[in-house]
Amino acid sequence: MAKYSDLEYLKLSKWDKFLYKLGRFFISIPVGIGHFFQKIGKGIASGVKAFGRECADVVNTFKNGDGITKGTFLVMGLGNLARGQILRGLLFLLFEIVFIFYMIFAGGYWMSMLPSLGKQGPAVEYDPVLDTYVTAYHDNSFKILLYGVLTILFIIAFIYTWRQSIKQAKINQEMRERGIRLKSGKDDLKSLVDESFYKTLLALPLTGILIFTVVPIVFMMLVAFTNYDGSHDGYFNNLFHWVGLDNFNTMFSWTGGNKVYSATFGEVLTWTLIWAFFATFSNYFLGMFVAMMINKKGIKFKKGWRTILVMTIAIPQFISLLYVSKMFAKNGIVNGFLLDLGWITQPLPFWDDPTWARITVILINIWIGIPYLMLIVTGILMNIPADLYESAKIDGASGWKQFTKITLPYMLFITGPYLLTQFTGNMNNFNVIYLLTGGGPTNAAASGASGSVGYTDLLVTWLFKITTGAESQYYMASVVGILIFVVVALITLLVYNILPSVKNEEDFQ
Repeated sequence: MAKYSDLEYLKLSKWDKFLYKLGRFFISIPVGIGHFFQKIGKGIASGVKAFGRECADVVNTFKNGDGITKGTFLVMGLGNLARGQILRGLLFLLFEIVFIFYMIFAGGYWMSMLPSLGKQGPAVEYDPVLDTYVTAYHDNSFKILLYGVLTILFIIAFIYTWRQSIKQAKINQEMRERGIRLKSGKDDLKSLVDESFYKTLLALPLTGILIFTVVPIVFMMLVAFTNYDGSHDGYFNNLFHWVGLDNFNTMFSWTGGNKVYSATFGEVLTWTLIWAFFATFSNYFLGMFVAMMINKKGIKFKKGWRTILVMTIAIPQFISLLYVSKMFAKNGIVNGFLLDLGWITQPLPFWDDPTWARITVILINIWIGIPYLMLIVTGILMNIPADLYESAKIDGASGWKQFTKITLPYMLFITGPYLLTQFTGNMNNFNVIYLLTGGGPTNAAASGASGSVGYTDLLVTWLFKITTGAESQYYMASVVGILIFVVVALITLLVYNILPSVKNEEDFQ
């Protein structure tokens, strides 16, 4: 598609402008994906160069360093201890001692078992004390994988700390040679509550992110390369082992019985994207409309209307959605009321027909989502300068013109990142789907792919079903989790980079 200049664009009709913008948007998608992978390539190249520089600096430090600096390569903190920085030196030395003891008494074992994830599983053995055969449990694949990951992270932390120790030894040597005074332990403690206070504040959150976010994510990703399931739980039943890319081949293979997995994933992903689109934008525009109506001059009992709408937020979804699910059942209140009025002759298949079920969950989600958007939009509407509307009225602009030229652009600019967050959040909206339909009605053609897939199942609810039941295919759930992450990450990065609030941040300042 040819790119128009600003003057050529202004000459286009409204319909041509819309088609031009739509075309440019779709053209930007592959370009954005290309730029994304280009950035990844540049990042990898930069990382390799940085690693090379670090290695070269280590070699040069050893060549040009004095005895103390060279000794720091073996004894961490020696360069600090020998030059009066007792506190830093002791911390480095203590970390090295802890690491060595850990690797000798625990870490070495976990690392040696990591390639196999266990050598001896549960076995029936004779117990001479009880004079009977009992089940003896040996290796635990789950613990081996978990502690193996933690050990690898500990090794990475040790290498990083070792490198920092060498850097400080080099810097201290150069400062001593120039006659510059080194920081004492007292200076370091003062720094932690002064110019380096941000490090003190971030230490605990970063540790929490590492332990409770990074480690579980890495663990989950590694499970995708094993056969961890209900019959291979790693301890009580059987050990689980590495299977390489077999699970991904099962997911994407279109031959034989595996075809059902790839087809199911495509179907569930398509519905997930459709659901996320309608769940996001229906709530957004209807919530904006409700907020504008309540905020309109002349409307009485504004606080009362807002309070009524907020009531849907105050009631836990676990209660409200389960109740609504029963209301729309075949023998529910809604069908009973319509039958009594004579408007229908048989119950409407709200949850039994795929199309009815999908439309119904979208409509009910509107009821849930409008109050959130109403509250957010109300605050933003109050911050739009009133003189913009007054000027528009003087120029003869209609209410629709004011909305499309003032309100909507301002709202989209301010709430662009929120819209993106809502879209990705709706892709993982477990509550609404699971509590209303449980993913049903069942899709018979796709249920062979484990988890009894339904027509309203999202990827996240399908993932939940895969991990429950007799099979509990955790390895396949991990594959689905990785694919969800890839899809969400690509959409987020692509859309985020074309948001007006990111590209033209200064427009509304």
